[in-house]
Amino acid sequence: MSFPYGLIATDLDGTLLRSDESVSQRTRDALAAATAAGAAHIVVTGRAVPWTRHILDDLGYDGLAVCGQGAQVYDAGAHRLLTSVTLDRQLAGVALAKIEAEVGPLYLAAGRDGLDGDVLVGPRYAVAGHLPSTPLRDAADLWSAPLNKIYIQHPELSDDELAEAARQAAGGFVSVAMAGEGIVELLPLGLSKATGLSLAARRLGLKPADTIAFGDMPNDIPMFAWAARGVAMANAHEELRAVADEVTSSHEEDGIAVVVERLLG
Repeated sequence: MSFPYGLIATDLDGTLLRSDESVSQRTRDALAAATAAGAAHIVVTGRAVPWTRHILDDLGYDGLAVCGQGAQVYDAGAHRLLTSVTLDRQLAGVALAKIEAEVGPLYLAAGRDGLDGDVLVGPRYAVAGHLPSTPLRDAADLWSAPLNKIYIQHPELSDDELAEAARQAAGGFVSVAMAGEGIVELLPLGLSKATGLSLAARRLGLKPADTIAFGDMPNDIPMFAWAARGVAMANAHEELRAVADEVTSSHEEDGIAVVVERLLG
C-alpha cells in the first residue's frame, strides 16, 4: 500500500476533532495506515501548546505539532518546545489602540509563551468550551510576560467584521487570524500556520510538494497556499472553501478518513 503524499497536515478543531474533542476510530485507522505507508502526520493548530498537549497525549501522538497559529513547533513525544515566536508587546499595544480607536472597547485575552503558558482572560471575554484559563484582573498584567498572541472579541461585531476591522486598522503591526467561532487573534506580523508548518516539515526533510493539508477556518488559508493540496471540511468557513482543491465530509463524518482512504486506494 502506498500513499501519494509524504506529509499529512491536519488542523485540530473542526477538522481532526469532532465536537466532543474526540477523534473517530475510522480517522485514527486511516491516519495509521497512511503513516504505515510512509507518510508523516503533523497536527497544525491555532491552540497554543498548553491547550493542545492533553489532546495529543490522549491520542498517543508523538510526532511534531505546530501550535499557537504557527508560533510553536512542539515535539509531542519528548514534551519539548523546539521553536517559539513571541509577539512584540509594544507593537501589540499600538495595534490594540488603533483597533479600539476604530471599533470601540474590545474584550481581551492573551496567551503567554512557553510549555505551561497561562491564557489570561479579561472581563467579559468568552472562552470556548472548558479550556483552562487565568482571570486577568489588572490590565497591566497583560504585558508583564512574553506573549504568543492576543485574542479579541467585540460586543457587537461578528468575527468576520472584527477580523476585517482589525486588519484595516492594525495590519501593518500584527497579523490577524480568524480561527473559529469567537476566536479572532492578533499575532506576530507575518506569522501563520504556513510559517510553523514549513519549519516542522523542514525538520522531517519534506517540502510543500509532499504535503496534503486539511482545515476548516480562514486561519488555514496560508497552510493551503503552502501545501500541494488543500482539503476543506464540509463544515468549513466559506473563505477556506473558496481556495480549497477539494471539499470533503464534515469533521463529524470522518472527512479526513474519506480522503485518506481514497488516496490509499
